[in-house]
Amino acid sequence: MATKPPTGDPVQDSPQVTPPKQAAAGLPAIGHTLRIAHQQMGMARTARTLLKVNQKDGFDCPGCAWPEGDKRHTAEFCENGAKAVAEEATLRRVTPAFFAAHPLADLATRSGYWLGQQGRITEPMLLERGATPGDEDRYVPVSWEKAFEVIAEELTALDSPDEALFYTSGRTSNEAAFLFQLFAREFGTNNLPDCSNMCHESSGSALTETIGIGKGSVSLEDLHRADLIIVAGQNPGTNHPRMLSALEKAKTAGARIISVNPLPEAGTERFKNPQTPIGMFRGTALTDLFLQIRIGGDQALFRLLNKLVIETGGATDESFIREHTHGYEDLAAAAEDADWDETLTATGLTRPEIEQALAMILASERTIVCWAMGLTQHKHSVATIREVVNLLLLRGNIGRPGAGVCPVRGHSNVQGDRTMGIFERPAPAFLDALDREFGITSPRGHGFDVVRSIQALRDGRAKVLFAMGGNFVGATPDTEVTEAAIRRAALTVHVSTKLNRSHAVTGRRALILPTLGRTDKDVQESGKQFVTVEDSMGMVHASRGNLAPASPHLLSEPAIVARMARAVLGPASATPWEEFERDYASIRERISRVVPGFEDFNAKVARPGGFQLPHAPRDERRFPTKTGKANFTAAPVEYPRVPAGRLLLQTLRSHDQYNTTIYGLDDRYRGITGGRRVVMVNPADAAELGLADGSYTDLVSEWKDGVERRAPGFRVVHYPTARGCAAAYYPETNVLVPLDSTADVSNTPASKSVVVRFEPA
Repeated sequence: MATKPPTGDPVQDSPQVTPPKQAAAGLPAIGHTLRIAHQQMGMARTARTLLKVNQKDGFDCPGCAWPEGDKRHTAEFCENGAKAVAEEATLRRVTPAFFAAHPLADLATRSGYWLGQQGRITEPMLLERGATPGDEDRYVPVSWEKAFEVIAEELTALDSPDEALFYTSGRTSNEAAFLFQLFAREFGTNNLPDCSNMCHESSGSALTETIGIGKGSVSLEDLHRADLIIVAGQNPGTNHPRMLSALEKAKTAGARIISVNPLPEAGTERFKNPQTPIGMFRGTALTDLFLQIRIGGDQALFRLLNKLVIETGGATDESFIREHTHGYEDLAAAAEDADWDETLTATGLTRPEIEQALAMILASERTIVCWAMGLTQHKHSVATIREVVNLLLLRGNIGRPGAGVCPVRGHSNVQGDRTMGIFERPAPAFLDALDREFGITSPRGHGFDVVRSIQALRDGRAKVLFAMGGNFVGATPDTEVTEAAIRRAALTVHVSTKLNRSHAVTGRRALILPTLGRTDKDVQESGKQFVTVEDSMGMVHASRGNLAPASPHLLSEPAIVARMARAVLGPASATPWEEFERDYASIRERISRVVPGFEDFNAKVARPGGFQLPHAPRDERRFPTKTGKANFTAAPVEYPRVPAGRLLLQTLRSHDQYNTTIYGLDDRYRGITGGRRVVMVNPADAAELGLADGSYTDLVSEWKDGVERRAPGFRVVHYPTARGCAAAYYPETNVLVPLDSTADVSNTPASKSVVVRFEPA
């Protein structure tokens, strides 16, 4: 039997810190993972569930979007994936009695960790602030009919459809995402913010301009065939642990690996693969060259590397450049101005380190560059990623086996949601196809992304927030501004499996709609259903849960959207919403006629392992850009300038969390246990600032608006970060990220480059 959830909220401001050292990633996770799984699910349920994770006849892990190969291990999951499954398949339950005992004011004082540990939500719940004068605001159970009646009442009362916001998290299936965007557009708005706006929007913006498609161009097999893999601004050991197995396989085949990161990370230093006997005992040293770059210096590094490649005789792929690219002369002219001294200042690297990286690049015929949030969450992120593409284009490393761009997406199916049309700036061709198929007239004006949605709520231009999964409050920047904006809403709705901070920050009315998870069986009128997801490399496959739902009162996400549409749009809608709820194959049939690459969807997804979507740059060296070719770019080089007495802070995850979900209070790989309010500072910087190891400080961010944003009570940890840089966990430090501090072009919050000063706690 699973243990009971915690009844009190653990103290999180007194972490214990061992001397920082890099443990090998992999092996130590086994016992810890199984212990957590048993606590949540019990022994038998753990075995029955974990053995179905990421299997061809099982369900897709609700964690990251890393792909699986054709041959699967019996245990095809990582430590954090097992934790994600355990929290979803938990035997703990959040019933109406829980909400009766915990009014809104109490929920608002609880940590994200405590909320998530309470278990699965079992019934629809409604909160109406001030409904009972003199009494505390609290959620009460309601019927599904009443819930949809409330939604219809608030949506139809709006002065304009654009006063509604329809947010999507990455875990939403293709089928649910397609219905969700269809409903929003039939309702009359393109306000479809999603979690991509906060993570890889910069990647999509840069790649669409340069190669014509905003997705990575490599497959899992390409990684195994590469000569050189550059991992920049990414910590696979914590954020995408199964990637370590792919890097290990590439390494065994002869690949070399360069890691570019402000912090040394266990996963890219040594990986002990629990799937192999040798890996369990000896492990594999993955990184050949560690470039400990200063935060935000990546564009300067890649610009100088591009200059050096151009200057090296015979190093560029002249035939590829001539036949397939545009703008080479502009890049060459800009690269000529790259300066060694400025680059060393921007990056904190040494000349020999950069020269060693260049030698490895020149020795490689097949190069892949992987990246994540370390590149995407700066003001100059889009320009940085364009510079990465420049390097690959110079060497002809797009559309070649074993080479290409590899933005490593985070949440499972975050890429699929975008493919299904979850985008505030949809392509006209997509809307034309949608309109032809359903006989509707989709709006053509651009909608709000996440940052603009918060601004619209703040300014009274949006009044309803409907969130399909996720933790909107916990994931977004400028916490105090965001929470105040949401409290101005007339209605907030969250489709959820478990509690999180967003349920404690509400509009005047608030609904929690409990839904099936990936692990749950989904049985509709026509029989057992499955959903589909797209992984980080464009593979689409089925996902089938195997557990009895946590409650008989749960609805699936497609069913929730379909019933909401019927309640809001009424008989005037000709869309067959009842049929879509009854049989998901009918949804896939419509997708096949709207979304390119999904032709004959039902037949293709029936194949074990699914199918790969087409990718013109990878498959044909065809680049669907405005020029018809891959585009070199030549933006001015930028990097953060930090005033004296300040450091540049990046927000990051601990090893015991996934996105905003906190599984525990330890960061085993970094030697931090029992708490999360820590700030990692280089010992030399700490000495200059008078920050003793173990002392407590307030973090105060500084930005051009002059507003003081403060995160109090952080313990200083002396840690080997890059000089001038610091790091701390989110969502605790989201309060420091200004809402208007965003990346050019993509409007992604600049959470990786926050100027902070330190004040005594």
